[in-house]
Amino acid sequence: MSHVKKLSISALPALKDNYIWLIQNPDTHQCAVVDPGIATPVLKWLAEHPQWQLTDILITHHHADHTEGIASLKQHSGARILSPSLEAIPNTDLPLQGGESIEILGQTWQVLSIPGHTLDHLAYYGSGQVFSGDTLFAAGCGRVFEGTMGQMFQSLHQLSALPQDTLVYCAHEYTLANLAFAQAVEPDNQAIQQRIQDCQTLRAQGLPTLPSNIELERATNPFLRTQFPKVRQAAALKEGLSESDLSEEQVFSILRMWKNTF
Repeated sequence: MSHVKKLSISALPALKDNYIWLIQNPDTHQCAVVDPGIATPVLKWLAEHPQWQLTDILITHHHADHTEGIASLKQHSGARILSPSLEAIPNTDLPLQGGESIEILGQTWQVLSIPGHTLDHLAYYGSGQVFSGDTLFAAGCGRVFEGTMGQMFQSLHQLSALPQDTLVYCAHEYTLANLAFAQAVEPDNQAIQQRIQDCQTLRAQGLPTLPSNIELERATNPFLRTQFPKVRQAAALKEGLSESDLSEEQVFSILRMWKNTF
């Protein structure tokens, strides 16, 4: 089997705070993008790099800020559109429901079903990284719009069980706002305080705070820390309940509702 170089991943900033992730295979000069909410940044990049061919467009869920660029990019490149089968996303070539193994840019990826933010939400996991859309954010998680709190809790649990060094590429630059909430939940957590400093430095340089990794999320993301006493105490105090009466899922639900109005 021929050796495949590590895929290169970079951010194309889009809209207000979205990232369209560009994945490149240097062996083939083929590339893919994840969640193009607008076509312009991708078309601009392709025009500046004419030796590269866009072969795949990966969609995590049906919200417009993740899908509006599909039609233009399909027309321009003929790229294969991979998207959730639960939603009739136009131009889809490969509808997915989670559980599949697929080949993208010469490497095998696993498709994970992670409902909660939407019922159709997918993650793409492979080559040591996961594209988590609006489910797992750096230091946070997405709002629960269509699914249940229980579904979102289980989806985050599934992602947090990935190998510790898995790189996390989410779809928005929400990290500092998420860390402010994380600090409100766990004011004594040194890892959160350090991460705030690190992320402030990156943003001051105009750089993304991403990717994160699973190990860092488990140390600083309150939504992945529902088993820890300080997080449980904060949730119980917020609702005037006894910590011992709360399941992990209930702790998660309290945190998510708290974050909605934070």
